[in-house]
Amino acid sequence: MTDLITLTRATAAPPRIRPAPAPAFRTDLEGLRGVAVLAVLAFHAGVPALTGGYVGVDVFFVLSGFLITGLLTGRHPIGFREFCARRARRILPAAAVVLTATAVAGRLLLDPLRGTDLARDLLAAAGQFANWRFVGQQTDYLAATRDPSPVLHFWSLGVENQFYLLWGAVLLLAVKWRRLAVLLLTVGAGAGSFLLCLHWTADAAPLGYFSTATRIWEFALGAGAALLYGRRLIGATVLGWLGLAAVVTAVLLYDRSTPFPGSAALLPTLGTAALLLAGPGGRWYQAGSLLSVPPLRAAGRISYSWYLWHWPLLAIAEARYGTLSLPIALALVLGAALPAWLTMRLVEIPLRRGQAGAPRKGLAVGAVALTVPLIAGLTLGGGAVRALGDPGVAVVVPAGAPSGPSLLLPGSQLPGLTPSLARARTDFPPGEGCEIPLAAEQSPTCRFGNPNAREKIVLLGDSHAGQWLSALLPLVRERGWALEVLVKPGCPLPTLTVQNPVLGREYTECDRWREHTMTRLAGGPAPKLVVLAGLNRYGDPAERAAGWTTTLKRLRGLGAPIAYLTDTPMPGKDIPVCLAAEEDCTFPRGTAFAPEPLLTDGLAAKYGVAVLDYRPLLCPPPGDCPPVREGVLLYRDTGHITDTLAATLAPRIRQDLVTAGLLY
Repeated sequence: MTDLITLTRATAAPPRIRPAPAPAFRTDLEGLRGVAVLAVLAFHAGVPALTGGYVGVDVFFVLSGFLITGLLTGRHPIGFREFCARRARRILPAAAVVLTATAVAGRLLLDPLRGTDLARDLLAAAGQFANWRFVGQQTDYLAATRDPSPVLHFWSLGVENQFYLLWGAVLLLAVKWRRLAVLLLTVGAGAGSFLLCLHWTADAAPLGYFSTATRIWEFALGAGAALLYGRRLIGATVLGWLGLAAVVTAVLLYDRSTPFPGSAALLPTLGTAALLLAGPGGRWYQAGSLLSVPPLRAAGRISYSWYLWHWPLLAIAEARYGTLSLPIALALVLGAALPAWLTMRLVEIPLRRGQAGAPRKGLAVGAVALTVPLIAGLTLGGGAVRALGDPGVAVVVPAGAPSGPSLLLPGSQLPGLTPSLARARTDFPPGEGCEIPLAAEQSPTCRFGNPNAREKIVLLGDSHAGQWLSALLPLVRERGWALEVLVKPGCPLPTLTVQNPVLGREYTECDRWREHTMTRLAGGPAPKLVVLAGLNRYGDPAERAAGWTTTLKRLRGLGAPIAYLTDTPMPGKDIPVCLAAEEDCTFPRGTAFAPEPLLTDGLAAKYGVAVLDYRPLLCPPPGDCPPVREGVLLYRDTGHITDTLAATLAPRIRQDLVTAGLLY
């Protein structure tokens, strides 16, 4: 999101390359930046008509490629050290101001759990690799449901700075070659990046969106425009209007369901490149004249700081006060113009005017700007951890009652919330590798208890099945059996195809995993017991019933007894975060459960499945569902139970399986 508008005019050419002419100050580009930032702000505020406003980021990428390439291949090319110093002066100080302010706001307004998340995000943003951190979060099925980070928008800054270092080094070497070689390099890099973008957008949406490799082609479009700029174009006026129409069309017609970037990104990026090539215009009937109107230019002047400031205001306000209405969200993004203007006047402009200093001064400024937010992030993280307590204290599993309305054995007392809020997010079942990645289609050999035993219990389903692992471990250990875990997150055990929100497409890997798993079970010795569980929210009740019918027919062919654990209540809110914020964290019974086809459609009786129903225990009727029972924290996120609760329920599950005649 740089604001490099002025480029050096050409006066003398290096001996071996005929450089591109560097354009003078272009008011239309300043206005185009205004269009881009206003589109992004409107999208984040939720303006209904501007559902594709996120393409403003792509406009910025093309602009950056154009301006940086023009600077590096001009007739007065600068050295790599000076280039880095200029970028450090221009980008890092304003970012440091916003990151530091966000750390302070997070400390004052966010609960400690959100504070620890924000601290890690701040470190990634300050280190210029926020995009890769968010790739990891978005591809993590269990982390993808958390609230958006107040520095999520720094992903684009990470992409830009990574591109600057790579492109700067490459082009400053390439200017020693002939102009054709530079153009071929640009085309080759752009083509390779675009093909990768198409592939990852279809198969790994977070990588496609946040990865630097899948965005290089957008910068390359701008770079190509810089290399071609200055040549006489027939129909430049028409080209300019077509380019502006392409950008506006994307803003108006795209929405969150549009697979992006992929081929859809061609519309706004080619439109931007067309505007760059069409030139500044100057006549009233040219697109450049429309973009040069004072309001758009004013927005363009503060666009970088405005972009940096608006998202933390929105994200922190929503985390603190809940979903924002459109008027409040608009007020916040418009209000962000004030700190943006102050940042421009007090930080950006003074440092830009100091660009004539020695490169080492610019690099020193950049080093300070990197260090300050890193310190702020570490300080925030340390304070948040201290507020939550010591995460190193081991969790002691309480003694669970084998029957009755109480969760714990009579007389059991806990020293405090178990697990503590400091441990809640990490209170997972053992065997991290058992819950395979979204793109995987086969489960590895994942056995607990006595892994070499012939007798085994199979735990089968999605992440809502995997959460019961510790409840079954005592059963196999006391018998010397094995517990085989076959789970795939986000993948329904009923035979139906679903859309995966993380991948942003039909979850075909799930269908192939289910088929492979069924074949695998049918090809081996019959288990002593098959335990089924899963999220009871895929499709509608009729689709779930039909899907379960198909699956249960195949499972009955194994010749093994089958038990089904009804789905646990769905809080619909991040329970540890809610408790850390000291809010009322109960949730309505009416939204906690969905109809269970094995019960409502009689499938359990038809196929001889024993049903273990712990819903009344976790959400005692008739009131709302609690987040804590008898000192035990029930949930580790928005919908999964803690491993401590699963282990506490082990005696009850053992007793119920014996009572049902499935175990001795």
